[in-house]
Amino acid sequence: MALIQKVEEGLIAEIEKAINGLEELNINNLPPVKLEVPRDESHGDYATNIAMVLAGQAKMAPRQIAEIIKSNLEDVDLIEKVEVAGPGFINFHLSNSWLYDVLLEVHNKGQDYGKVNLGENKKVQVEFVSVNPTGPLHVGHSRGAVVGDVLSNLLIKAGFDVTKEYYINDAGNQMNILGNSVAVRYRQLLGEDIEMPEDAYKGDYIKDIAQDIIDEFADKYLEEAKDKKIDFFREYGYKYCLKNIEEDLNSFGIEFDNWFSERTLHPEGIEEIVREFKDSDLIYEKDGALWFKSTEFGDDKDRVVIKDDGNPTYLAADMAYHKNKYNRGFEEVINVWGADHHGYIERMKAVVEALGYERDALLIILVQLVTLLRDGEQVPMSKRAGNFVTLRDVVREVGKDAARYFYVMLSTNSHLDFDLELAKKQSSDNPVYYIQYAYARICSILDQVDEAGIEVPSIEDVQLSKLEAEEEIDLIKALADYPNQIEKSAKNRAPHYIARYAYDLASLFHKFYNKCYVLIEDKQLMKARLILVLAAKQVLVNVLDLLGLDSPASM
Repeated sequence: MALIQKVEEGLIAEIEKAINGLEELNINNLPPVKLEVPRDESHGDYATNIAMVLAGQAKMAPRQIAEIIKSNLEDVDLIEKVEVAGPGFINFHLSNSWLYDVLLEVHNKGQDYGKVNLGENKKVQVEFVSVNPTGPLHVGHSRGAVVGDVLSNLLIKAGFDVTKEYYINDAGNQMNILGNSVAVRYRQLLGEDIEMPEDAYKGDYIKDIAQDIIDEFADKYLEEAKDKKIDFFREYGYKYCLKNIEEDLNSFGIEFDNWFSERTLHPEGIEEIVREFKDSDLIYEKDGALWFKSTEFGDDKDRVVIKDDGNPTYLAADMAYHKNKYNRGFEEVINVWGADHHGYIERMKAVVEALGYERDALLIILVQLVTLLRDGEQVPMSKRAGNFVTLRDVVREVGKDAARYFYVMLSTNSHLDFDLELAKKQSSDNPVYYIQYAYARICSILDQVDEAGIEVPSIEDVQLSKLEAEEEIDLIKALADYPNQIEKSAKNRAPHYIARYAYDLASLFHKFYNKCYVLIEDKQLMKARLILVLAAKQVLVNVLDLLGLDSPASM
């Protein structure tokens, strides 16, 4: 258990003890005491509304109850000051004594500091990106990629057994369109005057694939292309696109534990789920097609799973895929989708219920759209990609770290305006630079200490109580809060919380750096500040690693 959780539990225990010891309140059934962190720091470290909760049972005004409780808490070592506020809130200002143990905890746990056991090793699968292997990743995919990756990292830190998975949509008509598009470009590059089909993929990457085929095979497959035998072109284009997607993701700091091919579901997996749902009277025939009774599970209408021509729909494959997920033992499945998939949620929830699982066994996170801006203007479409700006374009322009942080710094429910010029700026206006500069400053301090021949002290020999300045205490409190932020972010499946924490921690370190010099005459205070700097370094490394960002020693 993290130290800050022990402190919170200790405070709650003291409050409960105080209430139970007050005969005048006549409390027979004490409800749970809940703490919250006041928004205004002047209101203390914690607050509780327990006095208002007890008003009916005690038959007293909440503020009167709060004053009575306060009087019974004045000699508690953990508490420096108790105040009654408003209609009966009790605000607690804690003593600083417990904070110094935070530095010892960071020192002892190192890279493991921040880990919590919220998940209790629960098996969770996070499926994200899952772009059709018919072209490069664009900026919309990029945001979902970072959200899925950071969320997975958070869940691992919070004690879940996580598998990151990419679902390869390598079956269906889009693959035939890819093959036909490559075949036509191949013929064009070999001198034929023919038009691209209306439904073809027209990005320049199709020309690159066709040129690769020419470089390797010359005109060996020209007759097949003319006869519209596209198997070779489909498979070549598929492998080319998938390889580039994997390379782009790896350069973006994202690696998957598993790549799952949709083709493995055809036909056996789909036939199995259709047969199972038929046997359960959840599939019926109408107009020559097979329909899933999704309305029985809250959907607004039933859905076709096998079309009248005998071909499965996307839903049929998704039904088989999710059955496969649960068969692999995942207790929770998280899908990170683009906002345009909103209408697909209810039918997938219906599938999960029909499979015999709770609706909550499937969590779908919708990622809102991204708009790229330069000098306040929307960036025009990329010529290279044909009709979208690619992930590779963005990473080349602003770098991996800036791109990752910008994509995850806001809630997935918020539209993201990605300012390219801001992302490249080397100033405190750029949040990524601001965070990494805090780490670089720490490295600079430690270099100066090394150059001065000062030996890093053992934490057991340091008077940590010398750390009393506001900037020092605020920084330690932020370090103490890191495990809570991990738990909060993981519990809410909301990685933007930890991105905000990284910025706030950096801000508090910059304030400390500007006010509290480390190399000073007071040797005991210098040693204590050096321990604080080392603790801040460790937590910054931990949170940067969690976000998938580098920790630069100089900038």
